[in-house]
Amino acid sequence: MLKTFKVLFILGLLGVLSAVGITYGIYQSVKDNIPTVEQLRETELQVPLRIYTSDKLLIGEFGEKRRTPISYDEIPHLLEEAVLSAEDTNFYKHPGVDIFGLGRAVFQLITTGEKQGGGSTITMQVARNYFLSFEQTFTRKFTEIFIALKMEQELSKQEILELYMNKIYLGKRAYGFQAAAQVYYGKQLDELNLAQLAMIAGLPKAPSRYNPIANPSRALIRRNWILQRMLALGKIDKDSYQEAVESSITALNHGVTPVVEANYVAEMVRSELYETFGNDLYEAGLSVYTTISSEKQVAANKAIENGLAAYDERHGYRGSVDTKTELIDATQEEQISALSDYPSVGQWIPALTLKLEDQSALIRLPSGERHTLTWEALSWARPYIDHSKRGNKPKKANEIIVEGDIIYVKPDPKLTWKLSQIPKVQSALVSLDSKNGAIHALVGGLNFFQNKFNRVTQSKRQPGSSFKPFIYTSALSQGYSAASIINDAPVVFNDPNLATAWRPTNDGGKFYGPTRLRQALYRSQNIVSVRILNEMGVRPTLEFLKRFGFSPEELPNNLSLSLGSANISPLQIAKGYAVLSNGGHQVEPYLIDRVEGKEGEELYQAAPITVCNTCSLIEQNIDDILTSTQTTENSRQIGLFDTPNGPQERQIAPLVLSPDVNYIIYDMMRDVIRYGTGRRAKVLKRDDIAGKTGTTNDGRDAWFSGFNGDIVTTVWSGFDNSSELGHGEWGGSVSLPTWIDYMRVALADTAPSYIEKPSSLITVRIDPDTGERALPGQKNAIFEVFRRANLPPVRLATSPVNTNTEESSHNANNSQDTALEELF
Repeated sequence: MLKTFKVLFILGLLGVLSAVGITYGIYQSVKDNIPTVEQLRETELQVPLRIYTSDKLLIGEFGEKRRTPISYDEIPHLLEEAVLSAEDTNFYKHPGVDIFGLGRAVFQLITTGEKQGGGSTITMQVARNYFLSFEQTFTRKFTEIFIALKMEQELSKQEILELYMNKIYLGKRAYGFQAAAQVYYGKQLDELNLAQLAMIAGLPKAPSRYNPIANPSRALIRRNWILQRMLALGKIDKDSYQEAVESSITALNHGVTPVVEANYVAEMVRSELYETFGNDLYEAGLSVYTTISSEKQVAANKAIENGLAAYDERHGYRGSVDTKTELIDATQEEQISALSDYPSVGQWIPALTLKLEDQSALIRLPSGERHTLTWEALSWARPYIDHSKRGNKPKKANEIIVEGDIIYVKPDPKLTWKLSQIPKVQSALVSLDSKNGAIHALVGGLNFFQNKFNRVTQSKRQPGSSFKPFIYTSALSQGYSAASIINDAPVVFNDPNLATAWRPTNDGGKFYGPTRLRQALYRSQNIVSVRILNEMGVRPTLEFLKRFGFSPEELPNNLSLSLGSANISPLQIAKGYAVLSNGGHQVEPYLIDRVEGKEGEELYQAAPITVCNTCSLIEQNIDDILTSTQTTENSRQIGLFDTPNGPQERQIAPLVLSPDVNYIIYDMMRDVIRYGTGRRAKVLKRDDIAGKTGTTNDGRDAWFSGFNGDIVTTVWSGFDNSSELGHGEWGGSVSLPTWIDYMRVALADTAPSYIEKPSSLITVRIDPDTGERALPGQKNAIFEVFRRANLPPVRLATSPVNTNTEESSHNANNSQDTALEELF
């Protein structure tokens, strides 16, 4: 017996020594993979880039991993209990390794000959997810054990559980339970009920197999097993258990749902920041706050969609997108499934035509709802022939669609749903604060996911007559006045920079004869613009246009410049109009206001060039201050501005335009709204707005740009392939309605914002036919505003006074003035 005991003791000792030796050897082989204490405490979560509006509403998210980190205190108690019941019931008792769990895993290996997993505690799972790969090898398993033991020594149980809750992969690109709550339920974690918490608690074991969207039956089994475990462990009562197991699966693929749709904005921000951060941008957890106003952005989206829908309906119905007669008698589920193949675009959603009556149609919507389209919802759909022609008015529903047709409908405030079609024409809108260039709304096209081309920044189109205010401003700066007379008559120009002799004409072919500049602008008379540019000279004018931010190299060096033949983006036009809006200062449009790091630390704060109305001047270099003939290059003045974030030093926007000239062109452009091509905007009942329409040859581009003293908005519409918009379509019919819809919201509840009239300007009565000073007692005289140097001389009464009246007289042109000065 003694001998046997000695043998057993020696063998046991050798076994222990061997185990220690093997363990030490394994430790030596894997020790380089064990993180240090600092690495354990400074683990970095890969958090995506998130972009917000100025009022902190989500616009977009970029990153392969959807993750929203939470602290231990933010973990719902029932979620913790569900996870521990499913993954590690002894979490708060073991030292990081569960000996019994590992024993079961070893037994499975011995009995089956395969590594089947299992035995991993939550601590070991954290070790694997943060520091190791997912390959199933003995070396990795031992490394995992050593790291888990070290973690338990250095971190609290709460810290380990917090790491687990934020790191674990849960399917659908969701990492961590907060992201899973958003992806599967579109809610915050603390908004989920017990059944939903148990459902996502079942995902770590196998995110694909137990996915409630891809495999709802398996997911239900897994959920109910977890609920049963929680009941057995005393974590929930029977009533809670019964209510939860009877709950149906409510998970859907919510993804990341932006609160405000501004995908073109999000992509602009992503692209700009990528130049600085590279691929780290998608994992660094940056939060970017833009200058976008959520209210204005929503209004811009709606205005673009409504404007394009109105244009599209004016030109006829192009027909259904598909015909699926086999779906007429299919089940509701099959019909809904078939409709999922046709994407919704903005407010347009697909529908299946189930049954037709003489003047109505029964349709199935993707929601499963059935709806009857009345004749009022169908009758607009005259057949499309081409951009200027439509077919006859339909008399019956079967002349428009047939049973089995896949069509598009859009919501209508009166009809609920209305037959429609996704427009092929495009439109873009940009709106900015003219005092500092902050972009408040931007829509680069009808739908970003349909076409990612950003027409606000990337599209270079001819602005047509919307460019004329810049030419007229140049003329006013060179001594012309709003009353200067230009002969609107046929003319031929032999410009050496043009290939052939040029005979410009007005729209409609009409000539007005001698015309005042004010009239010519609101009537948009082409001949007058060409004559003015010819008299001023193209090269001096190109130099002058630098003040509006235009590069002469990008503009045509010939007389066609006067008619807007340059290729310019809507953002460039808006930047130029901002000078007219803010009193003559040049600002730079910008989109990113603030960038914060993962912990909320400020990484960047914009300090835009800003018009100084109430700021305190800090730095001034007399040699750099602009004169009326200088550009903004190398000019720099610094002011202290009051901002929402407190006092901030900013560069003062340089003055590039005489306040006298700026006011006169503003006053002339207000007449575009009162009497000219922008008359539709009178519906806004605002006396402070000014603007200009623009339409290019053959109606390929339609523009409207308008402003008051605070805000500038530019709208462009047209086809990407430069097709004609069609007969009767102009800037005033296509883009102006969109501008009005948007500005109705943007200007709501705001006081009138006029451009201040300089005291140096003088208002006198003039003869509307000659532009000269009116004679005393002349009945058809009108008021006009002048720079003192351009004041017309007093005339002597040497001929009978003209008693004709002019319908478009300018008597009301200066409604905000309390007194008008008359000089005779």
